[in-house]
Amino acid sequence: MGRRAVPTVDPELDLSDYLKTLEQLPQPWDSNALFGTDAPLEVEVGSGKGLFLQNVASSTPERNFLGIEVARKYARFTASRLARLSLSNAVMVSCDGHRLFKERIPDQSLAGVHVYFPDPWWKRRHRRRRVLTPDFLAEIARTLLPGGTFHFWTDVEEYFLTTLRLIDAVASLEGPEAVAERVAEHDLDYLTHFERRKRQESLPIFRAIFTKIAD
Repeated sequence: MGRRAVPTVDPELDLSDYLKTLEQLPQPWDSNALFGTDAPLEVEVGSGKGLFLQNVASSTPERNFLGIEVARKYARFTASRLARLSLSNAVMVSCDGHRLFKERIPDQSLAGVHVYFPDPWWKRRHRRRRVLTPDFLAEIARTLLPGGTFHFWTDVEEYFLTTLRLIDAVASLEGPEAVAERVAEHDLDYLTHFERRKRQESLPIFRAIFTKIAD
C-alpha cells in the first residue's frame, strides 16, 4: 500500500528552525549549534508524516531528535507539526539517510536510532534499495553510543527476518529483544500512522530492539 496524501502546509508558517537540508547541517557535527543543547540525540530514519517524531519530542524534552525523510513534501509536513508545537528539541532533514550518516554523524554520538516501517521494495531485483543494508547497519553500529539502542519495526515478515540475519553479523549490536504490543488508548495512540493503519486492519507487526555493546 502506497503513501497517502500529505495535508497542505500553511505557507505563512516559519519552518526555518525545523526543516534543514544536508548542506545546512553543521560540519563538523555540532548538536549544540543545531538544537541549542548537547542533550542525548536520537535519529529517526524515514519519518513520514511525523507522528513518532512529534510525540517523542513532546514527551521526552530532555532529549533531542533528528528526523530524516528523503521525500521533501513529507519532511516539510513533519517540520510543520514540530513548528506548530514549538518543539525546539526536534529537527527534520530532507535528504538521503545513508548520506547523512556517512557525511555528518560522528562515531559513538547517538543514544538511539529508529527505523519504522521502511519501504520493503517487494521485487527481488529492487531489494538493494532497502534502507537496512549491511553497510547502513554498520553505520548505525558505528554511530551509536555503548548502551544506545536501535529500534526496528516492520509489517513485512520476510524483511524482518532478513534484517535480523544481517544484524546478527554486526558484532556490536546485541539482540533482538522483543517489543510487546501496547493497547492504544485513543485513535492516534500509535507509534506511527503506518502502525495505526496496520493494527486497525488486524495485521501483524514485527518489532525488535538491539543494544550497542562496547566494541
